[in-house]
Amino acid sequence: MLDLSRVLAAPWATQILGDLGAEVIKIEKPGVGDETRHFGPPFLKAPDGSDGDATYFLAANRNKKSVTIDFAQADGALLVRRLARRAHVVIENFKTGTLARYGLDHDSLAQENPGLVYCSLTGFGHDGPYKDKAGYDYLIQGMGGLMSVTGQADGAPGAEPMKVGVAVSDLVSGLYTTIAILVALIHQARTGEGQAIDMALFDCQAAALANQATNYLAGQMLPGRLGNAHPNIVPYQVFATKDGFFILGVANDGQFRRFSEVAGVAHFASDARFATNAARVGHREVLVDLLKPILLQLTTREWIDRLEGANVPCGPINRVDEVFSDPQAVARQLTVAMRHSMAGIINLVASPIRLAKTPPEYRLAPPLLGEHTNEILTDVLGQTEAQIRELRRRSLI
Repeated sequence: MLDLSRVLAAPWATQILGDLGAEVIKIEKPGVGDETRHFGPPFLKAPDGSDGDATYFLAANRNKKSVTIDFAQADGALLVRRLARRAHVVIENFKTGTLARYGLDHDSLAQENPGLVYCSLTGFGHDGPYKDKAGYDYLIQGMGGLMSVTGQADGAPGAEPMKVGVAVSDLVSGLYTTIAILVALIHQARTGEGQAIDMALFDCQAAALANQATNYLAGQMLPGRLGNAHPNIVPYQVFATKDGFFILGVANDGQFRRFSEVAGVAHFASDARFATNAARVGHREVLVDLLKPILLQLTTREWIDRLEGANVPCGPINRVDEVFSDPQAVARQLTVAMRHSMAGIINLVASPIRLAKTPPEYRLAPPLLGEHTNEILTDVLGQTEAQIRELRRRSLI
C-alpha cells in the first residue's frame, strides 16, 4: 500500500490494513510530515528529555514505513509514481484535483498500473457542489447531523449542539474505507482489474446516523438532542446515584419488569403508562422524574450489583485509565507494548480484530519522520547511496 494520506480518517484505514498484514509505505513531506505529529501536547519524550512526535500520531500510524518525498517537485513526483507502479493500493485524502497537478491522480497512475486500487477519501467526494471544500471531522459532525442529536436538550442546563469526544466521523469513515479497499482487493485478485474508490466523510457520517436517519426518513420524526437519553427506548440513559452516575439500559419490557422489582416499584410494570416501551417513550418525562429520586438512594456499585444479578443491562462510566485497567480489558489484551525508535517501549491500543487463523500483527511501532526513506528507495526502487545523497542535496527527500 502506498499511503499518501495524513491526519486521521485515511491513516486509520491504513493502520487497520497494516495490522492485518499489508506493507504500508507512508509518504510524508520532508521536514514536516503528517500534521498529527504536531498535534500536542502530550509528546513522546526523547532520552534527553526533548519532545518527539505528538502522541496523537501514535493512534493511527502503527505498522507503517515513513518515507519523505517532496512530490510537489517533478522529480519527487516521479519517485512516487515509480512506487505506485509496484503498489496494489494507493490511498490519499487530498482535496479534489490536488494530486492531478503532480500526475498522482487515479487516471494517471492507472495508465501505468491497470490493476491499481486507488482510494480517495475527501470531505465531500469528487462531485456535488461541495467537492472543493476541505473536510474536517468537527465540521462533518456538524454538517452530517451528528451534533444535532448530541448534547443536552433545549431548555436543559448546558444545552447546545455537542460533538463527540473523539473524532468519530473520521473513525467511521476510516472503517468504511477499509471495507471498500478490501472489496476492491478481492475484485483485483479475481480479475486483475483495479478501480477507483471515491469515499467522503460527509457520506459516511450520514450513513452512520443509523436509526436517527430512519426515524426521519421512514418515520417522519425529526430527531433532536436528548442528552444521554435514547430517542426510541426508555429508560435508557445516565442516572445519578448516591455517589456518582451509572448507565441504565432497559431495552425491552421483560427487563423493565425485572428492573422495577429490584428498584422496589414492581407496580410500574403494570402501569399502563409504563407497561410497554412505546408507552414509556410516550411518558418519558413522567417516568424519568419518578426514577431519579429512587436511583439516588444507592451507590453506583450497589445498583450495578443488584441489577446485574437480575439480568438488567447497566454499567459504570469509566475514565480512560479505568478502561484499560478493567479486568475485561486485561483479559482481552487491549493494549500492546511496542519498541519505538526514539522513546523506547510505548503502550498502544491493540487491534480489536480477533482472527483465529490470521490474527493482527504488531511489526512496526509508529515511525519517525522519514525513518524508512533510505530502505524503501534502496530496496524497492534500487537507488544507490550516491543517488540518495543527491536526492537529499536537492531536498527531494
